[in-house]
Amino acid sequence: MVHLGGMKSKFRYVVAIMAFAATTATAQDQPDVLDAQILTGWRGADGNHVAGLHITLRDGWKTYWRAPGEAGIPPRFDWGRSRNLERVEITWPAPKPIEDSGYTSIGYDRSVVFPLTVSPQQPGRPVELSGHLQLGVCKDICVPVEIDVSGHLPPGQSAPDSRIVAALAERPFSAAEAGVGRVACRVSPIEGGMQLRAQVDMPALGGRELAVIEAGDPAIWVARPETSRSGGRLVAQTELYHVEGRAFALDRSKLRITVLGNGKAVDIQGCAAR
Repeated sequence: MVHLGGMKSKFRYVVAIMAFAATTATAQDQPDVLDAQILTGWRGADGNHVAGLHITLRDGWKTYWRAPGEAGIPPRFDWGRSRNLERVEITWPAPKPIEDSGYTSIGYDRSVVFPLTVSPQQPGRPVELSGHLQLGVCKDICVPVEIDVSGHLPPGQSAPDSRIVAALAERPFSAAEAGVGRVACRVSPIEGGMQLRAQVDMPALGGRELAVIEAGDPAIWVARPETSRSGGRLVAQTELYHVEGRAFALDRSKLRITVLGNGKAVDIQGCAAR
């Protein structure tokens, strides 16, 4: 059962965290809690370059996945200063739930490699990849950190990097790979937002399963779902609010449900009405 008062209290707390991330920690006063570097990777036969962003955290610190959970700070990547770059696509390795002070965040500890599929504007030429990263990191406190990374990606590089290959293997399973069947959602209005109940027919991953739901719109905040299972059906119930406190429409086709359990993850995109 999802309790409205508690969810609205957590919603206000997360909005405060987001405001904190947007207004604090300059390059001069942010703590030295991580290192980041571009792994050169290799140029594929399709003309794209497979590189990596390697983040190493100091002991006890953690950083966040694209959907950071109840009290995390979502990461942001700006590649606008790169040369000969058409676009960058990030592959997110499966994250894990992290319990801290009564809240559940979703992310990584120690280190993580994000594989990058880099599309050059001119495929036969080098890419000068330059990124500005905004990351939330937490230990006893949570702080936003900004850091710049850069790397030279030559077209003649062909040997795969085992660190990037391993990170690609850690991506979540697709719905088809995990044997997911019907995915159905029911939406009902509540004070100030919406309640969502999703039913997913899928085999159990094992261990304690947790569903993470993304609305497909960064302006819509999604509370941590209450996740349960009945045989071959997983049920996730949550509440959604607009960060500006106003009414909003929900596009079920853009809903994204990631199920975590037993060190594995399943990525499910879209949810039919029921």
